[in-house]
Amino acid sequence: MAVEGERIAKRIARAGICSRREAERWIAEGRVTVDGEKLSSPAVTVTPANLVLVDGKPLPEPERTRLWRYHKPRGLITSNRDPEGRETVFQHLPKHLPRVVTVGRLDLNSEGLLLLTNDGGLARELELPSRGWTRRYRVRVHGKVDPARLAAIEEGVTVGDVRYGPIRATIDRQTGDNAWLTISLAEGRNREVRRIMEHLHYPVSRLIRVAYGPFQLGNLPRGEVDEVPGRVLKDQLGGAHTGGSPDRGRQRRQRPMRQS
Repeated sequence: MAVEGERIAKRIARAGICSRREAERWIAEGRVTVDGEKLSSPAVTVTPANLVLVDGKPLPEPERTRLWRYHKPRGLITSNRDPEGRETVFQHLPKHLPRVVTVGRLDLNSEGLLLLTNDGGLARELELPSRGWTRRYRVRVHGKVDPARLAAIEEGVTVGDVRYGPIRATIDRQTGDNAWLTISLAEGRNREVRRIMEHLHYPVSRLIRVAYGPFQLGNLPRGEVDEVPGRVLKDQLGGAHTGGSPDRGRQRRQRPMRQS
């Protein structure tokens, strides 16, 4: 029986040493060999019979896929290192965690739910808009908010030369010149919420992500990490990434997890 193969970047990511995107960059830099041959392109399929080396070292065996919720505080960069010397998320994670990558990012001044995984391939899959998972935020803005302006972005909005998809925003509370909003969207592009609110002339003073798909921040204390139980992860992925890749292009019914 033929042995099923997988793309080399995915194989490296599943080993938990980097994301798939980083693996592709390492391949372009000539750091990866397969059976003694240096690769220059990620368009290579490998099987367990192939010897894959990164920087001359064999890949570790893929670990069981794991996922954690992390309550990111403000003031941390979602990066392994920062050229400006600012503190990063990874400098503040518990020492007992294995090497992890983030599912998406939160910028320096944003806080709240950040998902972490030891499977770089899974991280990339969970970021895909085709999965249909909603990101939900609580956002404090400056200004007296006009509900009609918020309703106008439900079909999407163009800011500069960037077209953003549908955004649902509701007013939770207006107090003087400040308001708290709940904002839900599916794309999660870089600084999307801030840019759209600035476009509406409601500058953001605080942004907290409270949910990413079915996973919720709940009562997780700031700076704490909590592992998602394996059975919950398997249920939310429909069995994907327990021996294969998550299904692409199919939206799954989200079952909100009220974790704490």
